Amino acid sequence: MDEKAETRDRILEAAGRRFEHYGYSKTTMSEIASDLKMSTGNLYRFYPSKLDIAEAHARAHECDEDEMMESVVASGGSAGVRLKEFHRVILEHTFKLIDESKKIFELAQAISRERPAYANRRLAIERVYLVRMLEDGIAEGLFDRHDNLDELAEMIQCATMKFRYPQLYNCFRIDVLRRELEGTMDLIYKGLLKR
Repeated sequence: MDEKAETRDRILEAAGRRFEHYGYSKTTMSEIASDLKMSTGNLYRFYPSKLDIAEAHARAHECDEDEMMESVVASGGSAGVRLKEFHRVILEHTFKLIDESKKIFELAQAISRERPAYANRRLAIERVYLVRMLEDGIAEGLFDRHDNLDELAEMIQCATMKFRYPQLYNCFRIDVLRRELEGTMDLIYKGLLKR
């Protein structure tokens, strides 16, 4: 790893500690620079804004989520079972992540609000996994054929968005969300079944 990449990693680590302890809104570029014993001007050479650091911090954690989704999709078994498990795993992962640190939720909100392209890119990646499971279900003879699987995957995302970002509905407990997700996935599953 070159020196510039190492410095970027150090910045993300320092910013991550601040974001998780103080929150996104109470963290400043000068505090991050101070933690690293560098000038604020030097920090701006690596990241033009705090939001750029926040997005880079989020991107650094995408691998875990991608591996988790890939694991469910590639696990074998019925596409219907995997489709339900896929959404359950996402709910559990996201709820736990944000429940353990309310400051991470603040960071996620800032990125979603200020960088909608980031959230849209993540949803597009999720749709790739959904399409794979839909294709598997059609190949199994379990699901009806559809003209546009990407659009169908998008509609499934619309129906399950509450469970993808559970803290947007922070008045719900995880047990309530689990029950609602199970019911929602049962309806989606019935709608996909071959007639």
